[in-house]
Amino acid sequence: MTDYGHELAFGGFLTPAAGQFEQVVALAKLCEQVNLDLVTFQDHPYQPGFLDTWTLMSYLAAATSRIRLAGNVLNLPLRQPVVLARSVASLDLLTGGRVELGLGAGAFWEAIEAVGGRRLSPGQAVDALDEAIQVIREVWDVERRGMVRVEGTYHRVVGAKRGPAPAHPVEIWVGAYKPRMLRLVGRAADGWLPSLAYLSKGPDELPGMNALIDEGAEAAGRDPRSVRRLLNISGQFTRSSTGFLSGPPEQWVEELAGLVLDHGIATFILGADDPTAIQLFAREVAPAVRELVAAERAEPGTRPRAGEGAREAVEAGGATALAVTPTPDPGVRLTDHQLWDESTRPVAPPAPAGHVYTPHAQAVGAHLVDVHDHLRQELAQVRDLLEQVKRGVVSAGAARAVLNQMTMRQNNWTLGAYCAAYCTVVTQHHGLEDNSIFPHLRRADPGLAPVLDRLEAEHVVIHDVVEGVDRALVDLIRNPGDFTEVQQAVDILTDTLLSHLAYEEQNIVEPLARHGFYTGQI
Repeated sequence: MTDYGHELAFGGFLTPAAGQFEQVVALAKLCEQVNLDLVTFQDHPYQPGFLDTWTLMSYLAAATSRIRLAGNVLNLPLRQPVVLARSVASLDLLTGGRVELGLGAGAFWEAIEAVGGRRLSPGQAVDALDEAIQVIREVWDVERRGMVRVEGTYHRVVGAKRGPAPAHPVEIWVGAYKPRMLRLVGRAADGWLPSLAYLSKGPDELPGMNALIDEGAEAAGRDPRSVRRLLNISGQFTRSSTGFLSGPPEQWVEELAGLVLDHGIATFILGADDPTAIQLFAREVAPAVRELVAAERAEPGTRPRAGEGAREAVEAGGATALAVTPTPDPGVRLTDHQLWDESTRPVAPPAPAGHVYTPHAQAVGAHLVDVHDHLRQELAQVRDLLEQVKRGVVSAGAARAVLNQMTMRQNNWTLGAYCAAYCTVVTQHHGLEDNSIFPHLRRADPGLAPVLDRLEAEHVVIHDVVEGVDRALVDLIRNPGDFTEVQQAVDILTDTLLSHLAYEEQNIVEPLARHGFYTGQI
């Protein structure tokens, strides 16, 4: 059993589907919103159904602010090492140090050759990767005097200038499975990045593969602990255990903690394009794994026996009462301008007595609250913009431009408050039409019809209120100095939006946790 002691990290492994590019971008943003550490993408430049990985990463670098980005792994036979080194360093500088380099020796040689790449044997591919790593490190080493010179068989550099240097020490993570490649990882790389699905014996193969990496490191005079062990994983969040990484979040926590403490894995990258799975992984699994590993490292022997927590979850049915708390109406109104009578709002029928909710169902219900929180944040931004306009820090025209970019304006409330941070994910990932969620809930629970009718009517009202804010800003541009109209418009928006969001959560969070956003989700 080997724990190399690295700080834990958790990430996403997304499919860069060209036909669903908006979904890819939304999922990457979701990974950042739920506090994953990194987001990664496979790289198959010969595959026309995929976005180009480097272009996608560059776009997402500008669309995110915190999360790290990496290829998983970049296809070396189709990416020239000097150019790749400078591309990585450039994007790392532009993002303030948020890029890592996942690198692969290549596979699918017929496809590589078909687009102009050079076909290599397995042994040649290992040698080519070894040379490329040397080239990349030489390009980044701007403190060293002289030009870059690597007299390789496959990558020969005879006098290239060094630089630029990346913003931080970029780690090179290599995808490897065979003995020569594993020893190369130990000798020359900063991390090992395999996929669990490619290990025929599952986690049982990890000790032998780790030993080969350690052997390569020691032969090169390196500490084996200097090599981070990463792992691409996949699985299912289910009510009861059906296998490794197939069960409730509690089971995932135990099994991933075991991979850390017994096999030295320190970074887990979830291969999933399902927003609910990403949220469960980030919010329920990752923090609990960190806590369990920290406790065991501090006081060995404290973690539960393998499967103990999972069995308890199975015995308990892996489910509980609904634990999602709707956000209450603040109860304070800023204006007397009421656009609807709250006393006439219908109420959803009660949930079936004794109904239990799996962790997956809980996450689906919480999804609506997360989306609404995004809208509440936008509302706070609108109010802050108004204050800045009053102080003369921001012009009315600039404030209007910001309003036009906001979710509450762009999506025209066609799905109500669903069309927020994750709306694209929900609609495009599951192939739904913009008006499919409410019809699904009507079919699943006809008793919700009066509530859904009322929500749809309020969506129209709120859209008009947002338009009213825009009109007030236009009038302010024409007649600067009088903030009465725009202040009233923003206050009306505050009253109506917060009231509506609270009403919607109170009445459909629970039905969503029972029925999902679409048929078969729960």
